Amino acid sequence: MDARDEHRTLRALGLADAPRDHPLSYPGAWPAASGLLRGDELLPLDRLTHPGRTPVVAVGSNASPAQLRDKMAEFAVTSPVPMVKARVTGIDIGVSAHVSRLGYVSASPVDAPAVTRELFVIWLDPEQLALIDATEPNYDRVLLPAPGIRVELENGEVLLDAFAYVNHHGVLHNGDGVPRRHPGQRALITELLTRSPALRQLFGTTPEEFCARARADARLCEEGTRLFAEEKLAIASGLEHLRVR
Repeated sequence: MDARDEHRTLRALGLADAPRDHPLSYPGAWPAASGLLRGDELLPLDRLTHPGRTPVVAVGSNASPAQLRDKMAEFAVTSPVPMVKARVTGIDIGVSAHVSRLGYVSASPVDAPAVTRELFVIWLDPEQLALIDATEPNYDRVLLPAPGIRVELENGEVLLDAFAYVNHHGVLHNGDGVPRRHPGQRALITELLTRSPALRQLFGTTPEEFCARARADARLCEEGTRLFAEEKLAIASGLEHLRVR
């Protein structure tokens, strides 16, 4: 690898740690700018749209190059992934009402007509799309309706057919029946454990204990997910009605 390439590695860019290995880092580090993820490098992009690929709005760890790198490597998929910054109006980043086997409580989009967020659109070829679908067993991929949800790229182009992954367990609310925003993993788990003695009994009293126990026991993750529903912490995201493809 030459010196120029060395500066484009995920390690050099501060993007090397994947949430699947470091759950308290969820959703992982996102790039500062659009780029082309090729193996362990994030290279400059020569264009923002990619015909023949499916644009997917990432609200969680799918916007982490390290997470995407590891998912692709696990299934021996080597084709690059364009990652494009976009301004998305109509959704916010909520908290999925399930405990992931990877040791964290992940993000899911929620209906938020007045909210605009800077997110990433990942452009997936058919093989990559099937792979990402398979790595999201708690989510349904849905088509985001335009113009109700607006996905605007850096050059001002608006996408008419962008997708997102919506959690089919619903999302956690803020205590008033309103979907809560994802505050980051450590803050979220600390708050959830503080509020729920039953959750502490399952997962311990600290974020570190929570992550370790979740990663060690799939059955425990299922119990935690059921507990969210039983304690009436879960509500609809407002996006469940969208057509799944």
